[in-house]
Amino acid sequence: MQHYLRRLGVAATMTILLAGALPAADMACGGHGTRDSLLVSTGWLAQHAADPQLVILEIGSRSHYDEGHIPGALFLEYMDTHTMKSPAGLTLELLPMPDLARVFEKLGVGNTSRIVLYWSADQFAPTTRVFWTLDAMGLGARTSVLDGGFPAWKSEGRPVEAKVRPVAPGKLTLCPQNDVLADAPYILANLHQAGVHIVDARAPEYFSGARHGNGKVDGHIPGATNITFSTLLDGQGKFKTPEVLAAMFRDAQVKPGDRVVSYCHIGQQATVVYFVARLLGYDARLYDGSWEDWGSRGDYPVQKGTVGQ
Repeated sequence: MQHYLRRLGVAATMTILLAGALPAADMACGGHGTRDSLLVSTGWLAQHAADPQLVILEIGSRSHYDEGHIPGALFLEYMDTHTMKSPAGLTLELLPMPDLARVFEKLGVGNTSRIVLYWSADQFAPTTRVFWTLDAMGLGARTSVLDGGFPAWKSEGRPVEAKVRPVAPGKLTLCPQNDVLADAPYILANLHQAGVHIVDARAPEYFSGARHGNGKVDGHIPGATNITFSTLLDGQGKFKTPEVLAAMFRDAQVKPGDRVVSYCHIGQQATVVYFVARLLGYDARLYDGSWEDWGSRGDYPVQKGTVGQ
């Protein structure tokens, strides 16, 4: 956990003091949101488009954004929200909190903002990664994902604009959350632990070890079950219904009250599982280093084959 706090850029005691010293106007920090707040429809967004506290952010390619985007939306450069090569040699890791605050302040985000994220084409995993990042910052309860992203918005004939509206910088006082991230020692200590369920979000061939992925060895974390991230969306690019998603988690042996710890190749696809776990009311964590980290540790156990083998 000290490793996590170092990555946040604050010490544990300072995090507690900072959270307790927030001014009244900035008390809306912390928490992870509810089923009603985490996922919003195109109709909801159209109805609330004029809300002065609303900040709409597109995740995808800049060229797609420039061609046309949801009115009022700003482009979030995904590469600005994470490291590309950490000191540990990992591809994707959380930036320190002060750096993240500057990224989102430039886009007008403050502690009273309601943030809506959407993907431009099929970048739903980067979008949930941004949600997880904001959740780590303490803004998860004020952040929503647009179900279906831009494709759903455009398919309904809703307005699109190419101009970029001016934005006033926001001011963030963060309360970093210490219940969003798990590291390798945490997972090692909780292998086969009742109440902690590890979910591998990769495609089945990577989970079984039949196909080589990130890391020096192939397979999966012992005791993990597999929910491939892309299966959580339906054929129209929207999240499946809560009832179907809940059944998928049950089929993956996730029990009510379990803490869901998800991982994938580098910590991007697994955020889809993280988001859905929060949507279903589970306590959730992301193993940010994911298999790139675990599979490169020579003394960490690895399992091959499908669940039950």
